[in-house]
Order: sequence, then C-alpha cells, then structure tokens
Amino acid sequence: MLRMSMTISSGKTWTNWSGSVQATPAKAVFPRSIEEVVSIVRECLREGRKLRVVGSGHSFTAIAASNDMLVSLDELQGIVSVDPEGQTAAVWAGTKLKLLGELLFEQGLGQQNMGDIDVQSIAGAVSTGTHGTGRELGNLATQVVGLTVVTGTGEVVECTPESHPEWFKAMQISLGVLGVIVQVKLKLRKAYKLEYRSSRMPLASCLQQLPRLATDNRHFEFYWFPYADPCQIKLMNITEKPASERKMWDHISDVWIENTLFGLLSEISRKVPGTSKWVSRLSASQVPVGSKVNYSHRLFATQRLVRFNEMEYNLPAEAMKPVIEEMRAEQKRGRYRVHFPIECRYAKGDDIWLSPAHGRDSAYIAVHMYKGMPHEDYFAAMERIFLRHGGRPHWGKMHSLQAEQLKALYPKWESFAEVREKLDPERIFLTDYMQKLFV
Repeated sequence: MLRMSMTISSGKTWTNWSGSVQATPAKAVFPRSIEEVVSIVRECLREGRKLRVVGSGHSFTAIAASNDMLVSLDELQGIVSVDPEGQTAAVWAGTKLKLLGELLFEQGLGQQNMGDIDVQSIAGAVSTGTHGTGRELGNLATQVVGLTVVTGTGEVVECTPESHPEWFKAMQISLGVLGVIVQVKLKLRKAYKLEYRSSRMPLASCLQQLPRLATDNRHFEFYWFPYADPCQIKLMNITEKPASERKMWDHISDVWIENTLFGLLSEISRKVPGTSKWVSRLSASQVPVGSKVNYSHRLFATQRLVRFNEMEYNLPAEAMKPVIEEMRAEQKRGRYRVHFPIECRYAKGDDIWLSPAHGRDSAYIAVHMYKGMPHEDYFAAMERIFLRHGGRPHWGKMHSLQAEQLKALYPKWESFAEVREKLDPERIFLTDYMQKLFV
C-alpha cells in the first residue's frame, strides 16, 4: 500500500493573483510524487469529485478554481534530467519559471523565449498558451517535446509527437482538461544574452513602422497609453556584450518608477476616477529610456507589483494597426476611466490545436484595469473590436466567450473534444467554469 507524504488542507479560501476569482476547496492537496497524483485522480473517480490543478494563480479567469478538489504542484519542482548535447531537459511541472531559468542556466541552457512574467509554473504557462514576443518565435507550448500526464482515468502517459502524435497536439495547450501534467520536456538552446532597449515614440510613428520594428528585432513590443501620444518601445536582441552592472538604477526603474510610483498614481485614479486621463498622460511622459544587457531569463520578465485585471486577444498579425486605431476611436468616444497601458506583441503561428495562434502569425493585444476599478464596460467594448477582426482570447485572461463561440474559432475543436472524451471520460476536470468552455 502506497504511503502518502503529501500535504492536505481544507476549508481555506483560495484566490488568484488579481483577486478576481475566489474559491473554497473542500480539499487542497500538495502531492510529492507521480504516484500521489495518480492516487488523487483515482480518489476523484471513486468519489465523483471534480479536480483542478493550480500553479501560481496568475490566470484572471476561474480556470484553476475549484470548490471541490484543488491540486497544487508546488512540491514538484526542479529538473528531472538534462541532455546537454540534445539541448533538452525534463522538468517537474510545478517548477516556477523564475527558478527554471536559473536551473537551466546552471546547465548552460536557456529557453528560446519567455513571457514578461516569471511567477507561473511551467505546466500552467504551457497549458494556457502563455507567450512572449517575437515574430519568429512561438508560444511556450511550442518548446515542449514531451509530456508526462496522469489522465482522467488514472493512467500515466508519456506523450511525445512520435508516441502519440494527435494526443500530443491536444496536450500542448490543454487547459488542464486532459489530465494532470506532472513533467514537461523542453527543447532548449545554449544560454544567451540579450540587449534590452526602452524608448519613447509617438504612437502614430510606431504604427507606421510596425513592419520594420517587428522584422528587424528578435523581440519587439510596445505599450500605448489611453488618451496619450507617446508609447513605450521595447526591443531585445541577442548580443555578446558583457552584462550591465547597473543594479541600483535598474532597481529604481523597475521597482520604484514602474511599480511604486505607478501604484500611487493608480490609487489616485481609483479614488478619483476623473483623473485617469491625466494619470495616463503623465505615465506616458515618464516611460523609462535606456538599455541594459543580461542573460535572457533575467531580462524577459518584469516585476508586477501593481495588481490589475487583464483581457488579451490573439489576432491575425496584419490586424494590429487597424485594431489599435479602432480602440483609440472607441476610447475617445466612450470616455472610459482607464489609465493602464495597452500591451502589443507579435508571435509566430503554430499547429497546436487549442493555441490562439493556430494557423496564423499573430498579434496579441492586452488591455488592463487597475484592481478595484470597474473594468466590465471597457473590456466589453474592446472585446467587440477584437472579435470583429477574428480575435481569439488568451485562455488565462478575461473574456466572455463560451463553448459554441469558441468552437467556431478553432478548426481542430472537435478533434480536441474526441481526445478529451478518451482521456477524461468521467469529466473529473470539468468544473462549472470549464463546462462553459467545453460543454
């Protein structure tokens, strides 16, 4: 009989990072082995329970929430094995991206690309389609070459493109409805340095230069502010230059200016909503200008201490400019009380079944609202624009779509549903929120 070492708790309220979602799991478990994960799944099957897996709670929807069984993989972190010559590594699914970056660096390796937040678990980031920026670079799921999954039947499956080609395409971005991912095998590259440059540019000039900026740089993204003219341009390219030694200034810029000061301004906007336009313009005028060099995993991510709610949509790459122009016009018309910048990025298309970038090179546009400020009308107005241009929502960000609408956006939706029926026939991973997406 298997002796269990996992931590178990119950009756404690769980909340996601932004505070937009709360749940009170009847049982929360922290397994320390694959065998314990299998035991949890089989318990759910016996008792008719619903199960969700949580990483860092950085999704803005109820995708990880459960009032029944909540499984955290925080005790399953670290590297399982490394192949330096093949430049691959198998890692535990609960490994946080920040830790993963350092562990891989110790092995002389790095990820091809990352998002701008590194607090998520690798399995959570992969399963929700988390992405970085770069016209020739795909989302994090495109780096996956193997997955070890405990399915909804309690079976442990080693899934690769060779062993289970169709299951693999479904599992790469699965929203946790095919099983509990316990290990992830990643295709990596030799550790490398990036040079980061931040500058200000009028939004109109930025929109005119989009093709050049996206083509001439490995990474290009920009932030534009409602009711303001300047936007922030962020560029990153591979370099052999030595790492910068400006830790004090970086701390002032990253923590004080972009977090503490912006947090104070955000509180002013929340308490006096009429100041939002002024705060947006002030923030745009204070965009940091400068450059620095460091290893990739230390430059991709940005500290986010100011909490917010977010909606992000994937669009065809060519829609970036017209969508932003429509958004600007709607903001002017609707006079929304918003001061948070809009984040705009590019990514390469892929063939993953539930990837928002499926079948098309993509633009991503994300809108934010400071925690505690009403976001519903603003997000709804922006979502209508996104949908008019063929938008697909980021799985971890707020959106209003349900199963029938989503089905129309994904050519392989029915194929995914067939795999789901095989791997989770009792639907133990379908909580009330997940049923809205899949049933």
